[in-house]
Amino acid sequence: METLRLKGIPVRDAVFSELKNRMKTAPRRPGLAVLLVGDDAASAVYVSHKEKGCDEVGFHHVTHRLPATTSQDDVLALIDELNNDEAIDGILVQLPLPKGMDQDKVLLSVSPEKDVDGFHPVNLGRLVAGNPGFVPCTPKGILRMLSHYGISMSGKSVAVVGRSVIVGRPLSLLLSLKSEEGNATVTMCHSGTRDLAAVTKAADVVVAAIGVPRMIGPEGVGEGAVVVDVGINRIDAPERKSGTRLVGDVDFEALVGHASAMTPVPGGVGPMTIAMLLENTWEAMCRAENFDGGV
Repeated sequence: METLRLKGIPVRDAVFSELKNRMKTAPRRPGLAVLLVGDDAASAVYVSHKEKGCDEVGFHHVTHRLPATTSQDDVLALIDELNNDEAIDGILVQLPLPKGMDQDKVLLSVSPEKDVDGFHPVNLGRLVAGNPGFVPCTPKGILRMLSHYGISMSGKSVAVVGRSVIVGRPLSLLLSLKSEEGNATVTMCHSGTRDLAAVTKAADVVVAAIGVPRMIGPEGVGEGAVVVDVGINRIDAPERKSGTRLVGDVDFEALVGHASAMTPVPGGVGPMTIAMLLENTWEAMCRAENFDGGV
């Protein structure tokens, strides 16, 4: 069986092209503010990619790089300032935050109207109610990618491995909605799932977002299933100059020829997360300006 590689970059590029086209009639440039607290190396890389994305589509952006010693009160004060800044449509707090900082309190302080990450309880609550506001970027990107490659979820059985509010939980809700990109029957799996491999193997689609390198192999995937790998794990690779390499939560090599379609790591879901962040920022500007979205 030939396995279709579901690459995120072509889909991301299509989203960027659409946004650049819509910018031609925009009342103003959408604005994105990013807060980076501390010196986490991976976070710094992610933020630089977001800055490049904004530059590519023509968005206004500002990044506040704060030392790890910044007090929580100072972070909250900055968010309050951005909540009231009319040039800023979206606020992204880069996670993880330094130890000792109340992540929930910080995320809750972002105005729901500027919560382009989709993590605020108001936006998560709207998703539960079936009336999404801002949808978390990674789940939204997964659905967009599957649609781009012509993979329908309607009527499919889907096993989502992982229950975080960043990926697993919102994705399970999105897939279950009666919508063009959803309408699936979803099982949300986790560390307490009994006989996990049997559950995932019975599914038409498996989404791995558990954070364990190469945890899912052929024994947990039915032949011809679609596999979406959200995991990003750095493992030792002595043969490489860097000494490490990135792998997903799925054993990609073992599933080639077994799965009908699969996302690679890196280059699969990752590019879609940034594309959806910018799309959410665009939507925030449209709502703020009562603008219909352009062409």
